[in-house]
Amino acid sequence: MTTQPSDVEIAQAHQLEPITDIAARAGIPAPALIPYGQHKAKVDITQVGDTPANGKLVLVTGVSPTPAGEGKSTVLIGLTDALTQLGKKAIVALREPSQGPVMGIKGGAAGGGYSQVVPMEDINLHFTGDFHAISAATNTLAAIIDNHIHQGNALNIDPRRITWQRCIDVNDRALRNVVTGLGGPAHGVPGETGFTITAASEIMAILGLATDLADLKKRLGDITVGYTYDQKPVTARELGAEGALTALMRDALNPNLVQTLGGTPAFVHGGPFANIAHGCNTLLATQTAMRFGDIVLTEAGFGADLGGEKFMDIKSRFGDLDVAGAVVVATIRSQKYNGGQPREELTTENLEALKKGVVNLERHVENLRKFGLQPVVALNLFWSDTEAEREFMRQWAADFKVALEEAEVWAKGGAGATALAERLLDNLSEGSSRQLYDPSEGIEASIDTIATEIYRAERVEYSSKALKDLKYIKDNGWEQFPVVISKTQYSFSDDPSQLGAPEGHVLHVRELQPRTGAGFIVALTGDVMTMPGLPKKPAANNIDVAADGSISGLF
Repeated sequence: MTTQPSDVEIAQAHQLEPITDIAARAGIPAPALIPYGQHKAKVDITQVGDTPANGKLVLVTGVSPTPAGEGKSTVLIGLTDALTQLGKKAIVALREPSQGPVMGIKGGAAGGGYSQVVPMEDINLHFTGDFHAISAATNTLAAIIDNHIHQGNALNIDPRRITWQRCIDVNDRALRNVVTGLGGPAHGVPGETGFTITAASEIMAILGLATDLADLKKRLGDITVGYTYDQKPVTARELGAEGALTALMRDALNPNLVQTLGGTPAFVHGGPFANIAHGCNTLLATQTAMRFGDIVLTEAGFGADLGGEKFMDIKSRFGDLDVAGAVVVATIRSQKYNGGQPREELTTENLEALKKGVVNLERHVENLRKFGLQPVVALNLFWSDTEAEREFMRQWAADFKVALEEAEVWAKGGAGATALAERLLDNLSEGSSRQLYDPSEGIEASIDTIATEIYRAERVEYSSKALKDLKYIKDNGWEQFPVVISKTQYSFSDDPSQLGAPEGHVLHVRELQPRTGAGFIVALTGDVMTMPGLPKKPAANNIDVAADGSISGLF
């Protein structure tokens, strides 16, 4: 029996093309290319010319994730390669993986099998340093705040009301709550604080939404770092910090260009999580891709209830994007899991669990339709899927009146998504997408609309802390900001054990965090954390480096 090569072995065996050739294929002018070695580069957004962003934009999202994995990024990459093979000028735009999940529970995040973006080791580790720049800027601002207080506190900042946290791109639960400034007067003013993982930091969100260097600088200056003793907000601009932060973030602002195994240009830039942040690659990368590609496929993290909703209500709103098509990635295994079949039995045929669990997929399709989209379902096949289960899904799609095509991209790359690509092309529109809510109606109305329309909650319940936060938000004129809801990815409710398509539940909002630089309010619900922890057996335990420098264990 022949052993299948691992994802990293497939990637390492591939002969990459020079990044200059990839850029030329995309039509990116040579003066705009800033190479980082032979196989990756940044694209200088000031040198791309005034080409309009006319490419058709396709959103790829998924069902509620399960422990078995659905392969959303893998399908997205394979689908883009399939479009290339059909003669279309396609470009893919993805997020950068966070080292937290890479070293934690999830492992690498650059696709899989013969449907990957490469060089995958670089992409999954330090890449071009964007995450490090974000961490440096975040922690520099924290140091400036502490130093300002230590040096006399001219702005009258209340140390008890500093809201700005440091960040690190590591899953480290021990850093959720820390005390700084111990050791006496020479070492600063003691204070309680904590760390956020870099992917959930506000500067990550700012990178994701900034439109140019001037906008980046303005947003960095608009960051609220805390409050004075009389409860007035203090910004990074008042601390004189925005120039230094912009200098640290200047190079990170330019999108990163790499390639797929099929030679398709790929922008991989920005990496906010979708369960605790807004979950999309940068607006700049998407708009740059739309300048040079006829069809641009981009992702939103986790299911359409999290990443998909935030893509439409945050990224599309800020960037005035019109979405021409959507794809929902699903698996037979994921629907059986949502139907109650235990993880260890998912390779066993179970039509009853499939019938019971397909309501999860139905809910995600219905949600996308509320944004004016008519999605195509990409059924990502696995070796254990039986013909009876596949036939059930075909019949379900016909009854539910949704397009469905099977995909086998892990084993076949773009060739495994030809039918899916053709169906997507048939379903593309000129763009008639819309947002779900109007932020001008106020934050409570926005949260209520998301909760009832997308999560199917009966009502929203605010903790005493959230009600106090709500008063601060209204007092400072931020109540018309759009909302990022931080919620478990595993359920439509804020309880991860409620699988399938629960309805009539209560959405528990425990805290509201103004992100005045990013331009939205974060609503923390349930038990979601902005600093994850490592599992009992971290993925880091499987990673190693051979004597020749080759890395193993990333997948």
